[in-house]
Amino acid sequence: MKCFLTSSPMLSDTEELNPANGFIDKLKSSLPDRCNALFVSSDPDDYIHMDRFAGSVKAAFETAGFPFSGFTVLDRRNQGSAKNLVDHADFIILAGGHVPTQNKFFAQISLRDLLRSYDKIVMGISAGSMNSADVVYAQPELEGEAIDAGYQRFLTGLDLTKTMILPHYQMIKDNILDGMRIIEDITYPDSQGRKFYALTDGSYLYIDNGQEEICGEAYLIADGKTTQISALGETAAI
Repeated sequence: MKCFLTSSPMLSDTEELNPANGFIDKLKSSLPDRCNALFVSSDPDDYIHMDRFAGSVKAAFETAGFPFSGFTVLDRRNQGSAKNLVDHADFIILAGGHVPTQNKFFAQISLRDLLRSYDKIVMGISAGSMNSADVVYAQPELEGEAIDAGYQRFLTGLDLTKTMILPHYQMIKDNILDGMRIIEDITYPDSQGRKFYALTDGSYLYIDNGQEEICGEAYLIADGKTTQISALGETAAI
């Protein structure tokens, strides 16, 4: 299996793939000429938004020269066919969205088990990349989550990697949630004894048969400290 676990694969405010850090080149060397794609929803009941999101991703790939033989959205409407859809997909795209909502849907369709023998290409977008980990760090995102004692910050993911990803670092690093700084007051305490890898948009974790490297600008958050480990155009082994 090859995985492209992105912060965001697209250029900001466009329907164009971001070519930075060799992203498009690596995809072209990995995907078949005409692939059957499966877009796994992050909110299985929000058909309108997810169909629109899937359409934007499909358009971006087609514009970059990736034709599809099929492009299916997996959500509540067809979840009973999840195994068949996964088995016949050349390329699985894990949508971005709300991490706990997507994580629950992944569990409902047993996606972790369905992917155990999958040997083709997976791309994660934001939440999809986060939920690809064995143990997922669901950094609080919505108002009230940071102060909710019942909110679970660590979830069981797909086990495509042991690496816990935080996407959109350039956007979230100065955010305030529930009166707290998202990094210093929330994530730093959660990083004690753990490692989180914060990616800026355009960066991604590339996995090829178990070998992992981060491509592009990234930061390691561990034991209450942030250290830059790579810059634009650079790679860092995990």
